[in-house]
Amino acid sequence: MSAAPPTKPSPEPSPSSSPSTPPAGPRRRLLVVACGVLLAALLAVATLAPLPFSVAYPGSTTDVLGESDGKPVISISGAPVDDPDGELRMTTIVATSPDAPVRLTDVITGYFSSDRAVMPREAVYPVGDTTREIREYNREQMRGSQDTAVTAALSYLGLQDEEIEVELTLADVGGPSAGLLFSLGIVDLLNGDGAEGDLTGGRVVAGTGTIEADGTVGSVGGVPLKTQAARRDGATVFLVPSAECSDATADLPDGLRLIPVSSLEGAVEELRALAAGEPVSSC
Repeated sequence: MSAAPPTKPSPEPSPSSSPSTPPAGPRRRLLVVACGVLLAALLAVATLAPLPFSVAYPGSTTDVLGESDGKPVISISGAPVDDPDGELRMTTIVATSPDAPVRLTDVITGYFSSDRAVMPREAVYPVGDTTREIREYNREQMRGSQDTAVTAALSYLGLQDEEIEVELTLADVGGPSAGLLFSLGIVDLLNGDGAEGDLTGGRVVAGTGTIEADGTVGSVGGVPLKTQAARRDGATVFLVPSAECSDATADLPDGLRLIPVSSLEGAVEELRALAAGEPVSSC
């Protein structure tokens, strides 16, 4: 009977200068922990770092047919003026200053809130690097808007060649978005509804919109916040630039009726129809 061949010894493992590789399970857990730490660090930086946004809120409203700081908002000489029963309220928004830090938590809160809005800073402050530059720009915009509002109103009434002087006084408000309401105020004081009645029909009417010399109404920003300011201050009707109807319907307060307008003439006609109980446009 032959003997079995001798068994070869198992080869010795060759020495290596690299450390032994950990098992796949611990390696995967280590990677997950590292990623979690990195993600947490990134979230912390994103939460604390200032972002290029501004937070806006509903601002004040002013009746352009009334007074501001004890002075008439609209003063007219050279022609008789009416004494309207209703109100025409221009609306505003207030926003955090250009150098105020806005963080991720503010952006998230603003996104889910109906009483504030987060907007790109350049949309709120389109020019200037300092608060002083921005304020001066807004004052210039307001002055230009007032001059244009007077021109549009007197042209609409056919009084541009008459010796009528109109002075508009409204402190601490900037920008061009009150143009439409200024023009309507002048029309109401000089002509009412055209039939010895008040253009507002005795209502509290609010609105917003820029105005061109030919009476064209232009879009503005922050309309959903302005509708809230208007309803807060008693308005039941809100005149909105036609192009911003969809924005205005967002979070629209109860009891506030939207009327889209694209011109001064159209706005006057809508208010006359409303005062007469006739159908008016809606968003």
